[in-house]
Amino acid sequence: MLYWLSELAHGGGIFNLFRYITFRAGGAFFTALIFGFLFGRPLIDFLRARQKKGQPIRSDGPQSHFSKAGTPTMGGMLILGALVVSTLLWARLDNVYVWLVLMVTLGFAAIGFADDWKKVTKQNTKGVSSRVRFLLGLLFAAVAGYLTAHAQPAELTDTLALPFFKTVLIQMGYFFVPFAMLVIVGAANAVNLTDGLDGLAIMPAMIAAGTLGLIAYVVGNYNYATYLDLHFVPGTGELLIFVSALIGGGLGFLWYNAPPAAVFMGDTGSLALGGALGAIAVAIKHEIVLAIVGGLFVVEALSVIIQVAYFKRTGKRVFLMAPIHHHFEKKGWAEPQIVIRFWIISLILALIGLATLKLR
Repeated sequence: MLYWLSELAHGGGIFNLFRYITFRAGGAFFTALIFGFLFGRPLIDFLRARQKKGQPIRSDGPQSHFSKAGTPTMGGMLILGALVVSTLLWARLDNVYVWLVLMVTLGFAAIGFADDWKKVTKQNTKGVSSRVRFLLGLLFAAVAGYLTAHAQPAELTDTLALPFFKTVLIQMGYFFVPFAMLVIVGAANAVNLTDGLDGLAIMPAMIAAGTLGLIAYVVGNYNYATYLDLHFVPGTGELLIFVSALIGGGLGFLWYNAPPAAVFMGDTGSLALGGALGAIAVAIKHEIVLAIVGGLFVVEALSVIIQVAYFKRTGKRVFLMAPIHHHFEKKGWAEPQIVIRFWIISLILALIGLATLKLR
């Protein structure tokens, strides 16, 4: 919205700053951060008053989690509020990628909100059926995948770019939209599964988003993309503003979610953040890099898949409890120990993902 101020620059002056994505990204970050600090406590008080008993705790979970009973959930609304306000304020509103990623984010947030609402009102951990959540997620992802493919340059439409290879493009044709659906829905559910300890999901999500934001800025700039032998996707640079807002809002949320958490993000936040990561990766043609950058989320999701499949086949468990962060809890690791070590792993994976830009 503030981009229009650049029209007042007339070739110079302070308003010319609004032409620069980096300046507006900084503005989005601080706007979202301040939003989180200002509205965090009022939102927590509101949620606590409305939810009474807070998020229900799994009866088969680690014993340490029972001390968290009464903690309100749906704190993801703080991230979303900061994200939406900051993005609409600082991004170019004529950019299709900004709207597509916002659509996916809010769509998955709505699914998560319905799930959280049912959990806290019914006081059980089931919420909305997994089938309904999955089908709705597929619907949002299908629309996003189709529109994204047709927003990209003709030579990139319905294609898959491979990291480490300069010019390789795999033509997927009609299979691109299902592939995009898999990326977006998979990312959403993987982040959702990771959100099981105080601060565990939000920091890796911010790290992954920041990495994808840098890549979006590079592939959206013809000179940078050409220099690094990347596929140029005009317009994706604006996603850096979305990502900056996400990081600012995420830090504002983390202030209240740091152990011991005053609020949980709930499915409202985790599904939204995961969906956003998947949508950005599809937009910038770095779907496979997302699997590297978000490798922690991939491992968390795989641990659940392996546990369920192996148990159905043999009646035995591979892990003491899935997702895998609960396995380490059962082994005696302290919650902060698990969280910080997983943060370190996420940072390492992000650096490996960034290395793919040059290793070609």
